[in-house]
Amino acid sequence: RGKNKNRRLRAGGVVPAVVYGAGKSTVPIQVEKKRGLDLLRGEEAGQNLIFLLELEGTGKSRHAMIRDLQIDPLSRKILHIDFQRVLLDQMLTVGVPVELVGIADGVKNEGGMVDFITRELEVECLPGNIPTSLQVDITELKIGAHVSAGDIEIPEGVTLKEDPQRVILAIEAAKEEIVEDEDELDLLEAPSAEPEVIGRGAGDEDSES
Repeated sequence: RGKNKNRRLRAGGVVPAVVYGAGKSTVPIQVEKKRGLDLLRGEEAGQNLIFLLELEGTGKSRHAMIRDLQIDPLSRKILHIDFQRVLLDQMLTVGVPVELVGIADGVKNEGGMVDFITRELEVECLPGNIPTSLQVDITELKIGAHVSAGDIEIPEGVTLKEDPQRVILAIEAAKEEIVEDEDELDLLEAPSAEPEVIGRGAGDEDSES
């Protein structure tokens, strides 16, 4: 525990972490940095990856998932990991990324653009049923069409925890550039005329004298 202790752990190739949840107290642990990075970068890695943590020297193990991962913004090194205990027979609420499939007809043939508003949806399910992503086929969508949370196909055993009316994406017309009227633009850019100076005639000089 403590900032100084954590700095020494990181310097020694270890990442400080905690395990909490499932009605039990929070326990500070440490994870070998290399093993942690290998897991996070592996083929099975994902946003809701379930780990089996084996506590060295105790013979105990428990399932857990990463709930918070603190990374140094400059060095990109892992500073701290928060693990949440997971019970395989209890429902869990997690955020699942939305994945777009295909190219919208409104983009391909009408020059539109995809406004991807919500990139993650909350669902509830058993840990073993957590989907890797929620796919949305946008191939047939034209300009003006949109997709709501309730339109997305949810796998069996998974319950959507979002408002079904929440907009996920919309196909919009591309923004047009505003072009100034050419005549008005020429007038604005034309150099201002110098005032004409009219000299006084001889008759004027005589009258003043």
